Amino acid sequence: MLETYTPAFLMTVKEANVQSVMCAYNRTNEQVCCGSNHLLTELLRDSMGFKGYIVSDCDAIEDFYTGHKIVNTKPEAAAMGVKAGNDLNCGRTYKGLLEAVKTGLLTEAEIDVSLKRLMKARFELGMFDPDEMVPYAKIPLSVVESDEHVKIAEEAARESMVLLKNSNNLLPLDKAVKTLAVIGPNANDVEVMYANYNGYSRNPVTPLDGIKKKLPNTKVLYARGCNLAENLPALEIIPNEMLFTASDMKKHGLKGEYFPNRNFKGQPQMRRVDDKIEFNWWDGTPGKGFDDNNFSVHWSGFIKAPKTGEYYIGGEGGHKYRMEFNGERIVKFFTPDNPSKVYRKKTLEAGKCYPVDIYFTDTCRMASMNLLWQVPGADLKKEAMDIATKADVIVMFMGLSPRLEGEEMDVEVKGFKGGDRISLGLPDVQSDLIKSIQSLGKPVVLVLLNGSAVSINWEKENIPAILEAWYPGQAGGTAIADILFGDYNPSGRLPITFYKSADDLPDFSNYNMEGKTYRYFRKEPLFEFGHGLSYTTFTYSNLNAPKTICAGESVKVSVTVTNSGKTDGNEIVQLYISNRTATVPIPIRTLKGFAKIFLKAGEAKVVEMILKPEDFSIINESGKRIIQSGQFLLSMGGCQPSESSLTSKKVLTAELSLKKE
Repeated sequence: MLETYTPAFLMTVKEANVQSVMCAYNRTNEQVCCGSNHLLTELLRDSMGFKGYIVSDCDAIEDFYTGHKIVNTKPEAAAMGVKAGNDLNCGRTYKGLLEAVKTGLLTEAEIDVSLKRLMKARFELGMFDPDEMVPYAKIPLSVVESDEHVKIAEEAARESMVLLKNSNNLLPLDKAVKTLAVIGPNANDVEVMYANYNGYSRNPVTPLDGIKKKLPNTKVLYARGCNLAENLPALEIIPNEMLFTASDMKKHGLKGEYFPNRNFKGQPQMRRVDDKIEFNWWDGTPGKGFDDNNFSVHWSGFIKAPKTGEYYIGGEGGHKYRMEFNGERIVKFFTPDNPSKVYRKKTLEAGKCYPVDIYFTDTCRMASMNLLWQVPGADLKKEAMDIATKADVIVMFMGLSPRLEGEEMDVEVKGFKGGDRISLGLPDVQSDLIKSIQSLGKPVVLVLLNGSAVSINWEKENIPAILEAWYPGQAGGTAIADILFGDYNPSGRLPITFYKSADDLPDFSNYNMEGKTYRYFRKEPLFEFGHGLSYTTFTYSNLNAPKTICAGESVKVSVTVTNSGKTDGNEIVQLYISNRTATVPIPIRTLKGFAKIFLKAGEAKVVEMILKPEDFSIINESGKRIIQSGQFLLSMGGCQPSESSLTSKKVLTAELSLKKE
C-alpha cells in the first residue's frame, strides 16, 4: 500500500529504522519546521511510523522569536517546539520550559511525552547499564585510528573519487616519471581534506605526502602557486626565528605561563619558553598536574617582521582564545565546535619587533593552539611556473575549501556569500594559474578538492585529465596517488550535477525544483549526475524488461555488462525511469536503482534489479502518491541516457506500459 505522503526521508524511516531525526531551521508551507505539528507529528510519526526522538538543529527553536519572529519570548518558543513534537533542543531555548509550564503555555504531561522518548534512547544506548554490558564501552581508544580503520578510510576515499576526463588515456601516470611538479593551494593543506564538522587524524596524508610516498625514486617539486582566493590568506605557523621572549631579541620563543584553571587565576603551575605556538594536546594536557578541559595558558613575547608590508596575523585553536598584538586586541574566538582560522591584516616594518600576548583556555574536547601569519611579498605564481618548466608532468590541486564554503561563514571573497556560492567558477587566482601552467604545453592533470559543484568550463576543454577528489578525509593523499598512478581503477560517479554556470539555475530564493538537479534540469550540464570514467570500458547488451505490467506488480529488469577494455575494473550500473504520460509535472527521469560490480578484462555479468510498484508512482496535485496507467522509459547503463551513451552502448533503453486493472 502506498503512503499518503512520501518525502525523501521515507526510506530512512521505513527501511533503515532510524531512531533520531533533526528538524530544520527554515519554514515549509509557512510553518517553521521545528514547530510544525504537521511535519513532526502528523507526517513523520503518524504517517511514516517514526518511533524515535526528534532533535532541533542548533538554535532553531531560538529562531522562532529571534529570526522568524512568530512568537515573542523564549517560553513561547519552547512550548511551541515541544507541542509540535520536537523532543530535544540543541541550544538554550528549552531553559524556558519551566516558565512555559508556570504560565500555562505547556503542561508537565506534554513534557513527559518527550522525556520518555529521550530516556528510551538513553536506555537503548546502555547509558544506565554497567560497562561490561555495553559493547561501546569495550572499545579502546587505540581502535579508533587502528591500521584496519586507516585502510577503511583509504578505501572510502578511493571509491568516492570521480574521474571526470581522461583524454588520450593520460591517466594513469607512469611511476617512472623522473620529475613531477605538484602545484596548488590544496596540494598540502590538511584542513581541506577534513571538510567540516569533522574529527582529526594523528597521521593525515595530504596529496603531496601521498605522491611522495608513491614515487620514492621521482624528483617531486612542490609550489603552492596561489592562495585559494583573493582575500583568503594561506596562513602558516610563525617560525621560531621570528619569535622572541623580549624586545632585545636575544632569546627565541615565547614565554608560556600555564594555569591549572580556565581563568588564569593564581600563580602559574608551570612556566617555560615555547619555541613556537604549534600545539595539539588532543584530549591530553600540557603536563602533569593539569586537568583535561580545565587549564589556561598565557603566552607573551615579541614577533619580528622579516620585511615591510601587509601581513595577516592570527590563530587557530580550540576552543577559546584571544590575541593582543602591539597593544591592540586583534583576535577573539570561541566555539564548542571545530577550531577556525581567525586573523587580521596589519602593516609591519622590516626588522621591528611587535609585542604579542595570547590567552588560551581549554574548555571542551580537543585542545589545540597555533600562532599563524602570512608574510607579504612571495611571488607564488613565479615559484609554480619555475618548477613547472623543470617537470615532465604537472599535477595541480585546486578547488575550494571549508574556509570558503560552509555554514554561516564570514567570508569576503568574490563568488561567495556567508558560506554559500553566488558563482560556480573557481576563484580567479586559481583559473589564472591553471591557464598559465597549461600554456607551457606539458602534460597537466587537474585534481579538484571541493564540497560542491564547480563550473570548470575552460578546464574541461583544455586540461586533458581531471579527477574530482572532494574533501577526501585523512587518507585522501594515499587514495589520490593510488588513482593517479594506476594502483586503483576509479569507479566513482557524480552524486550531483556540475552546471556550466550559476546563470543556468533559478534564483537562489526560488524553492521550486524546476531547473534544478538532474531530475529537473533541462539544459546541458557540464558533467551530469551519475557521470564517471574508468581506466577501462564497459558495454551493455540484452536488456530484458517486460513490455506491459499491471499496477501493483514488481518488475525484474536485467542487462548484460561486459568489460570491453584491457583493465580490470568496477562498473556502477544505473537504472533510471522516465514517466512519459503523467498528468502532473514530474521529473525528467529518476534514478531507481544502481549496483556496483567488478569485472575482469573481457568478463561479462548479468545484473538484475527489481522495481517496486511505488517506483512507478507520482505525486498528484493534492500531495498524494498515486499510480496512473501510462508509458514509461527504462534505461540501464553506466550513466544517464543520451545520444552518445546510447550510440556507444553504454546505456540501453526499453519501453514499458503500465495498466491499471
